[in-house]
Amino acid sequence: MGVLLSGRDYRASLDFLFARTTGQWKLGLERVEAFLDALGRPDRRLRALHVAGTNGKGSVCATMDTVLRARGLRVGKYTSPHLVDFRERFLIDGRPVPEGAIVDFLDRWTPTVERMGVTFFEATTAMAFQLFAEAEVDVAVIETGLGGRLDATNVLTPLVAGVTGIAIDHTEWLGTTREAIAPEKAGIYKPGVPAVVGERDPEIRAILAAEARRRGAGLVRVVAEEGRAVGVRVTAEGTRFTWEPIEKGNPLPGPLDVVTGLPGRHQAANAIVALTMLDAIPGPWRVRPADAIPALAAVRLPGRFSRHGDWIFDVAHNPDGAGVTAETLAAVAPPGPVVALMSVLGDKDWRGMLRALSAQVDRFVLTNAPTAPASRAWDAREALAFAQGEGWAAELEPDFERALALAPARGRTVLVTGSFHTVGDAMARLQVSPAPG
Repeated sequence: MGVLLSGRDYRASLDFLFARTTGQWKLGLERVEAFLDALGRPDRRLRALHVAGTNGKGSVCATMDTVLRARGLRVGKYTSPHLVDFRERFLIDGRPVPEGAIVDFLDRWTPTVERMGVTFFEATTAMAFQLFAEAEVDVAVIETGLGGRLDATNVLTPLVAGVTGIAIDHTEWLGTTREAIAPEKAGIYKPGVPAVVGERDPEIRAILAAEARRRGAGLVRVVAEEGRAVGVRVTAEGTRFTWEPIEKGNPLPGPLDVVTGLPGRHQAANAIVALTMLDAIPGPWRVRPADAIPALAAVRLPGRFSRHGDWIFDVAHNPDGAGVTAETLAAVAPPGPVVALMSVLGDKDWRGMLRALSAQVDRFVLTNAPTAPASRAWDAREALAFAQGEGWAAELEPDFERALALAPARGRTVLVTGSFHTVGDAMARLQVSPAPG
């Protein structure tokens, strides 16, 4: 144990790490490679499934994690960011790792992090690999943080790599068009590793598939060219559909009835990406669709249209995400009036998000999430003026605690949305557990 953190508790250890790393992204693999060398390369001891994409990657990871655990495997799942507790990023068999494991890692390695200039996300990624290797998980399900090609998780050589879909986000890092962003996401495809393309737009999925082949992927599976979801029905309990093959001779054996516990028409597409990735795993780890489907009804993902009484929590943080939230609201039809409690990071397209939600939301209560970084805070007054200018019922309550009390007084159902910060802050204050299921 190092001398700097010995005896510190969990919260103090995290504060120590936060204070010595930057919250800003520094894309590139040099620092994380050097840190992993110091750790003894735990990433090379993992059998990993690697997922990138703008929206949907959390759902795909949750689905694969649920299926693999249902088959009796010991599974690690690394995702980001967290909602309430930092340990949500590191799940082993569906449970957060013990606080002591985090403290021990930070006690020993934070001085090295500081000396090497490792960023916060790079440090947590290396921590995930170390924790999973020490726990001897059978499979690790790993979600990228930002992009793909230069994301810290991309040191992995996985069993299979999949990209869910491409939307415009993080333009300062990845590009301003979907055509520019696609090759960055496709950077997780590796020589000899099966590649799954989840994008449905023909032009963008062609770019992803071409990049996978250029990078020497062992097998390229484009899900939209193999099958489609038909008869999609969304209920409060989840989503039902039939996965129907497009033509004979592709890997899909025939029409398959699927029920996923995640509600939303878009969850049919996410389920298909997850099933295809599991089917593309080489060797004894492969899970055929017919064997995987029975486990899907148990899939849960906190903060993705998760319902708790009269509250709905959804971390949608861009217009595409807000659009699918609105679509799910229309399908589920919760009791109205529906009030959206929103706080959005200032570098996001909050205007597009408000527009997307306006068709299904009766009133907006705009506020400020306490944990949102000050450097990325939105101008809630400007958002209020925009909403009122569009003719939508809206009001501003800057104090988050008061906004949480105000929103349920304005309607029957409260949708908390706009960012991970907004949803996590609300869950913490309302004492809603982020534990899946």
